[in-house]
Amino acid sequence: MLNEGSVHTDISRLLDILKATGKKYDVEKIKAAFEYANELHEGQFRVSGEAYISHPIAVAEIVAGLELDTDSICAALLHDTVEDCSEKTNLREVEKKFGANVALLVDGLTKIVTLQVEDKEEAHIENLRKMLLAMSKDVRVIFIKLCDRLHNMRTLAVKPDHKRRITALETMQVYAPLAHRLGMQRLKQELENLGLQYLDPIGYEEVHTHIEEKYGENVGFIENIRSIVDQKMRENHIHFALEGRIKSVYSIYKKMYNQNKSFDQIYDFYALRIIVDTELECYTALGLIHEMFNSIPGRFKDYISTPKPNMYRSLHTTVIGRDGIPFEVQIRTWDMHHVAEYGIAAHWKYQSGASSKEEMDRKLEWISRLIETEDEQRDPEEFMNALKTDIFHDEVFVFTPKGDVIALPSGANVIDFAYAIHSAVGEKMIGGKINGMIVPIDRTLENGEIVEILTSSASKGSSRDWLNIVKTSSARSKIRAWFKKEKRADNIVMGKGAVDAEIKKIRKGCTEAQKEAVASALSVRMGFNSTEDFYNAIGYGGLMISKILVRLQEECEKLIKVEASEPTPVERQPEKIVVVERPKNIKSNSGIIVDGEAGCMVKFAKCCNPLPGDSVIGFVTKGFGISIHKIDCPNVIQGRNNPENAERWKEAHWEASQERGDGRSIYEALLQIYVDDRIGMLADITAVLADMRVSILQVSVNNRNDGSSIINLKVGCRNIDHFNSIVSRLRGLSGVDNILRGFS
Repeated sequence: MLNEGSVHTDISRLLDILKATGKKYDVEKIKAAFEYANELHEGQFRVSGEAYISHPIAVAEIVAGLELDTDSICAALLHDTVEDCSEKTNLREVEKKFGANVALLVDGLTKIVTLQVEDKEEAHIENLRKMLLAMSKDVRVIFIKLCDRLHNMRTLAVKPDHKRRITALETMQVYAPLAHRLGMQRLKQELENLGLQYLDPIGYEEVHTHIEEKYGENVGFIENIRSIVDQKMRENHIHFALEGRIKSVYSIYKKMYNQNKSFDQIYDFYALRIIVDTELECYTALGLIHEMFNSIPGRFKDYISTPKPNMYRSLHTTVIGRDGIPFEVQIRTWDMHHVAEYGIAAHWKYQSGASSKEEMDRKLEWISRLIETEDEQRDPEEFMNALKTDIFHDEVFVFTPKGDVIALPSGANVIDFAYAIHSAVGEKMIGGKINGMIVPIDRTLENGEIVEILTSSASKGSSRDWLNIVKTSSARSKIRAWFKKEKRADNIVMGKGAVDAEIKKIRKGCTEAQKEAVASALSVRMGFNSTEDFYNAIGYGGLMISKILVRLQEECEKLIKVEASEPTPVERQPEKIVVVERPKNIKSNSGIIVDGEAGCMVKFAKCCNPLPGDSVIGFVTKGFGISIHKIDCPNVIQGRNNPENAERWKEAHWEASQERGDGRSIYEALLQIYVDDRIGMLADITAVLADMRVSILQVSVNNRNDGSSIINLKVGCRNIDHFNSIVSRLRGLSGVDNILRGFS
């Protein structure tokens, strides 16, 4: 399956491989896929000078070695057509010719070539996200992608040195760990060895030389052990097969350089694999091995009773041979062996039907969880950290009090365990026990421990501090999801405060309107539906403020340039007219009609914050378009008494759609709430607003001498009817004496 072989530009060898599997394939469909790919790639060549079609053929041959189905073979042949031949074909054409399944696989393997992102790293992450999403729908996507990467690694020598290193590093960080997570050990080992050759050629050669020398010193050792074990197994009438192997270069390199071990400290350099028919015979063979050889304490692992998350099952023991040479023995059944070699591909290959589909979905839960819990605004660095922690990290295995095995990344703690059980368990957690003893909730878990979570219905939910304690992205996402849902109002206040603080550092003396303009521009740039959603994401931790500082600086600089280009007013404006320098939302079409015309450049005056449904009037400012006021705004009443500015007042009214609240625009409204000064009053108010999905933009409290308070709220509203419904709900709260619409 994994032999490199020679270059082919026809599919004769591929057809021979398919025939050797003994499986039924739609050969005519595969031939048609080859002919179509050959036609599209005509005139294209690889860096080596070979015809490009040789690459998809080679990938299809590796895929055929996994004994996948006809559609997988076709997708392997077509996997580069949509991306590299976009002027000749597209996914719709592929679907028309080869069916929806093939098109789905090809789509999952195609990069997002039209992606609009700000840097190459972000483009790389978005393409990886796309591939993982496709994999969650059909695991064959990743099988083909791994085969594609393997052939690219086999032919990497012709690339320039810097490209070789980039590709090799990506292989070691993403694709080899993915192969390991899927249990595809043969493919993983070749990817690792090839990657190491390009990343550390000196280290690779040093380890390879050590292996050759040691094997030369002990030539015949494995054969001698095989003959001894063979005789013992036959005496006990066990049907078996024996395989001897030497540990791979990368495995030894990793132990020597990562664990600081000398070559002589590698106890599993030699290994013997015993494959038997039944699980019971595995344990019988283990007993025979320990009867023949002395075992090394602490070197026995039972992955049959406790399988690895990638479905790997075997018994491992390390013993001392009669020549004093340690070697590892792996004992497994044939089914276990197929899974160990080919991972999930073995299950996909040997099983079919609804029950198999359910089992496959269960085995791929880890990738589904990654996709489901991923925050929409997660930045590239955090996404990669999540992959490295949750998927590509070593695991620790712990038990629930009922004996269920829970696999977590190494370094996970009690909080991670609670959220791995269920979100509700994490939210109600008040403590934890390990092996019956109460421990701190940030205690790191170790293999074999029994973990119990102590919960209480009186718990107030997740803690923000836990975001800095948990190790798994799954737990972190669940905590954020709780704050996103339950504490939106608080999140917005916290997020706005954090953004304002950073803007002040960048530009001292920045007005409230300027801060809002910067935040609004940045929220649009980052793809949020509203500034409130932007603040909310920062407040609940979905977007780290540290990750947006460069973009925040850029938006502040844009604002400075715009203001510098504005003409200086030559006429003095009326003293009582409040003209804000930069409104929150400047739109070419704001839903306002001025003097019978739509599409005027307008802003909404902060002195009265008009809402759709209010009677309004426009005032022509100097350099900032038309300022829209409520008709009964005190500044309007006083300003219209000045005859010098009579011509600057313009009739205005709302478009019908805005008055109905059909649009998505949100407008600011000020509330002055007179309340009894009691504990929890503000919490009750914010809870009502959160329930109504109303954004809180600003809040302050003034205590009065008579024991009452005035709570000043700035909220987001769709129109005057929405505002009135908010007021009506708040008036129903105990302790609310009166509510007035405020003026700045």
